[in-house]
Amino acid sequence: MTARSLIERAAAAYVFGYPLVAHLTEVRSQTTDPLIPFGGPVNLFSHATALSDPHDHVVTPHNDTLSSVAHCDVSTEPLVLHVPDTDDRYSVMQCIDPWTNTFAYIGRRATGTKEGAFLFAPADWNGHVPDGVTRITTPNTVFTINARYAVSGPYELPAVARLQDQTWVTPLSCYPEPPQVAWRTFGDRTIAPFNEDVREELRFWEQLRAWMALFPPNEIDLPLVWSFAPLGLLGGPETYLHADADLVAILMQAARSGQATLDALAIGDMAAPVNGWLRRPHAFDYNTDRLELGTIDSPEWKIPNWEWAHVVRAGTARAGLWRSHGYEADYAFAFWDGHGAPLSGAHRYVIHFEPTPPVDAFWSLTMYDATNFYLVENPLNRYSIGDRTPGVRYNEDGSLDLYLQHASPGAEQEANWLPTPAGVFLPILRMYQPQAAVLDCRYVLPPITCL
Repeated sequence: MTARSLIERAAAAYVFGYPLVAHLTEVRSQTTDPLIPFGGPVNLFSHATALSDPHDHVVTPHNDTLSSVAHCDVSTEPLVLHVPDTDDRYSVMQCIDPWTNTFAYIGRRATGTKEGAFLFAPADWNGHVPDGVTRITTPNTVFTINARYAVSGPYELPAVARLQDQTWVTPLSCYPEPPQVAWRTFGDRTIAPFNEDVREELRFWEQLRAWMALFPPNEIDLPLVWSFAPLGLLGGPETYLHADADLVAILMQAARSGQATLDALAIGDMAAPVNGWLRRPHAFDYNTDRLELGTIDSPEWKIPNWEWAHVVRAGTARAGLWRSHGYEADYAFAFWDGHGAPLSGAHRYVIHFEPTPPVDAFWSLTMYDATNFYLVENPLNRYSIGDRTPGVRYNEDGSLDLYLQHASPGAEQEANWLPTPAGVFLPILRMYQPQAAVLDCRYVLPPITCL
């Protein structure tokens, strides 16, 4: 192969493998470093205990749910997940494989809100499933459970903390006993090893080589993976320790090209804006055959072209890991008002909902600055507003006006005020358990109108 064709092949490999590397890099970090958010050992949940605020320099954080994360390994024995009765509170346990495929959901939409137990085991496990426990087959031996509980405000934190305490995974041999807190030690178990002696500029390629061997992709992907052999990606742990200069140059150039492709994909695969709103309800439909409990195994929720599915998966991983299918939660982004002008705190705006978003759980609008995508300080300490916000006033006909501006709209309208930054801003509307009218676009979000 020519150097140019090798660079093109390597750039394609970079895009193909980026979700695996991005996901497992985060998993390794969270299971070995106790100082980072959601740090916790393998096979134990780590829980957020406070709602996000401007002190959390996290990109577009949720302010309407509390998260819990467990990075799980069933290579030794199955695990059993226990979930509590939430008394109809919205919750979701999103189960994600190393390639970022969401392969199962447990929660209000998928399985209801009653107490339950679910056994996770790989396909080749043939043991006994305890009575009252539902089996879920995992695509790989390693997976992540990304759990979220709805929170209307700080006053609900104690109630959600009690639910988090009752959300746990335990080895099948220990079930029905919950895990022991004494197990909470870091750094004693690495579930995604690679050759760490490889120099930094080849680190991505070594991780992709090692992790593809540990967690093989779908069978349909194998011809593509075999085409990566000239790049060393099917070699052993010494491959990139002794890579020749020509291969190193090819891989470094391909990484730059692949990363540029990913950056473009992260912002460029949305449909045209409608009333200033951008949506991506099908950005997570790249999983076509690893579909277990709670997923929708239907053509409208699958990308039919497997090559394009890889591209969408990569762009979605670059834009943000661990987001759910549109049928679980649909997000809408607004960088512009209804006339296409950028949203800015220099102006005053109103959104007139008639009707409000049709959902089976809840909806909320969260405010971010449009530079860093962080939450922003404001005099109300209000960072989101929605159908559960205490005191929100509806019009006599049932419609709803929300005011987006930097300064207070006055005492009469302050209950419906979502403060904005002084500069450019980005509101994100989250719709949990959206109804069919949202998913098939019969419901059209109203424009943000400048007053």
